[in-house]
Amino acid sequence: MNASAVLVRAARKSRGLTQAQLAERVDIDQGRVSRYEAGAEVEFGTIGRLLAASGHRLYSAPTRRDDAATIASAVRGHLRAGDKQSALRELIQLSDNLLSEHGLVRGILGLAEPEPTGDAAWDAAIAALVDLRLRQEGLPSPAWVDAPSRRLPQRRTLDVDPADPIPTVADVPAEFLDRGVLVWRDTLASV
Repeated sequence: MNASAVLVRAARKSRGLTQAQLAERVDIDQGRVSRYEAGAEVEFGTIGRLLAASGHRLYSAPTRRDDAATIASAVRGHLRAGDKQSALRELIQLSDNLLSEHGLVRGILGLAEPEPTGDAAWDAAIAALVDLRLRQEGLPSPAWVDAPSRRLPQRRTLDVDPADPIPTVADVPAEFLDRGVLVWRDTLASV
């Protein structure tokens, strides 16, 4: 899925709009919105109108790194394919992306609310990671990282490798522990 598709879809969903509602606000048919969200080519001006209709604006940031919404989309694809190893690599890439940027640009990478991945533990892990890396930079975290849907009722791992031992509470970053995700601190290190 291309970046514009991820942006439009995330913006629409963050406001609880259906494709039909967004299409009506922009005065286009719902089928076009669906095609744009599926990755069809779309003009820059149309992207701006779609984002504005969902209460968002498009800004440019001096980075080539993918944001949390884009990484979450990739994680969702890997999870659907049953490939948790690749999903974990995406999570580590998000960590690297956030660590590579500083100040406002780091904040921008975590700003757009990612769509659900289809697995509550992975959704909680993405929120925890964004919260962790933004706090390390002294930046406020966006509201979406504290949403109830980003917290697990019971602690669990990401179930990437059943042979992996479960980390102790002392081995899990506080932001992950707070959301119920048991991830080894060193798992987040770049590979």
